[in-house]
Amino acid sequence: MKRLELIFENEMGKNVTLSLDNPVEPVDPIAISAAMDAIVTENAFITNGGEIVTKKAARVVDRTVEEIELS
Repeated sequence: MKRLELIFENEMGKNVTLSLDNPVEPVDPIAISAAMDAIVTENAFITNGGEIVTKKAARVVDRTVEEIELS
């Protein structure tokens, strides 16, 4: 399963990660950056460490799970 992770920094300097499952591919870096800017500008989320103050990074994480059959 793939997941889009948007990584921000809050007022206390701590990383805050918002995760979205099954992102549309190929990802659009311009759209992602604009969405992250909107989240920061609109103060859309408040964290334990205060408001989100800046965007840091975005990444797609691909997690593969392989079941092991036990005897």
